[in-house]
Amino acid sequence: MARALGLDFGTTNTVLALSDGGAETHSMSFSSSAGTTDSMRTALSFMKDAQLGAQALKVEAGQAAIRQFIDNPGDARFLQSIKTFAASALFQGTLVFARRHSFEDLMEIFLKRLQSYAGDAWPANVSRLIAGRPVHFAGASPDPALATERYNEALTRLGFPEIHYVYEPVAAAYYFAQTLKSDATVLVADFGGGTTDYSLIRFERVAGKLTAKPIGHSGVGIAGDHFDARMIEQLVAPEIGKGTFFKSFDKLLEVPSSYYANFSRWNQLSIFKTTREFNDLKSLVRSAVEPDKLELFIDLVEHDEGYPLYQAISATKMALSGSEEAEFDFKPLGKAGRKMVKRADFESWIGDELSRIEGALDDVLTKTNTAPETVDKVFLTGGTSFVPAVRRIFTRRFDESRIETGGELLSIAHGLALIGESDNVEQWAA
Repeated sequence: MARALGLDFGTTNTVLALSDGGAETHSMSFSSSAGTTDSMRTALSFMKDAQLGAQALKVEAGQAAIRQFIDNPGDARFLQSIKTFAASALFQGTLVFARRHSFEDLMEIFLKRLQSYAGDAWPANVSRLIAGRPVHFAGASPDPALATERYNEALTRLGFPEIHYVYEPVAAAYYFAQTLKSDATVLVADFGGGTTDYSLIRFERVAGKLTAKPIGHSGVGIAGDHFDARMIEQLVAPEIGKGTFFKSFDKLLEVPSSYYANFSRWNQLSIFKTTREFNDLKSLVRSAVEPDKLELFIDLVEHDEGYPLYQAISATKMALSGSEEAEFDFKPLGKAGRKMVKRADFESWIGDELSRIEGALDDVLTKTNTAPETVDKVFLTGGTSFVPAVRRIFTRRFDESRIETGGELLSIAHGLALIGESDNVEQWAA
């Protein structure tokens, strides 16, 4: 009989793992119009459907949301990376076809769609939900208490009787520790879409049972999405008017850079589309020195090109992990959307982010008075760990033989479910 359900509600992907009441776990599978998968894009798509009634919307999540959005350009409202708004007091909701949805609403809707996709496999006998949370939430001034309050509200609506929160890198460490053959001090670096988190834990086996002593943790609200933003700033923003000017009476003023901050966070474009700021941008076209660029900017937003842009940026970033040079190809920009990118340039663009990621590593080692040579294993998880410049942060400090990777999508959810089966779950709670 399953007791514990682990929820890794990620910025990019969401995974749920179910325990079997013992030491085994398995990922839940979801079947939608896009097929069957055990991980879901953290995305929602809303579309009016006359067959459902005048006020009803057809809602899809994950890959099905992406398909609905692509198949119905201009008709579907697409939201991605919902988690990035969890800790933001500025985010009070977003309009979806004239109805305001709070963060709690969006999280609830997303998880209920997953419940629907799981069908009869959705467990009815879960007594304990263990939800992951980052050490530091994404955002300029994140409020972790607000994020927890919002998580609680959404998860309580789904009827879970007991809810605990565990730091995501702690869950990844617990998952990794199942493979240890001897006692070890383990440093886990979890690179998500919006956050980088570290956890340092001492694992020992006593009478054949795995025990653990948390040593310390740290984190920073920077990860793969910020690398994407830097690429967009360099490759795309200048082509859509960044750095250009508009006329105001007898003065030339620069187009506000805040518009491009919104654009570089591609997952926020759908929300930017509904703001007064976007209307202000459209009003600048008449007085712009280079109106064609601003018109292209507006077209990209109105035609919901955020997700295709993400795909193009992600493909380039991935290619640069294995090559010194790669092509960026984003057709909606026309000729300007096809460029060669050098890895050295990319690494210079993300220099500040790399420094802050390394600073958070320094923080956990310094706070715990831990010398790098006393760390037995370093476990890197998350797609950003494949970026060569990120990996060098660790190879400069730790022997290559001590660095391991794996479980990029599964480690956190399965670690959460395993923790949920432990007798001392409170010890692990954040």
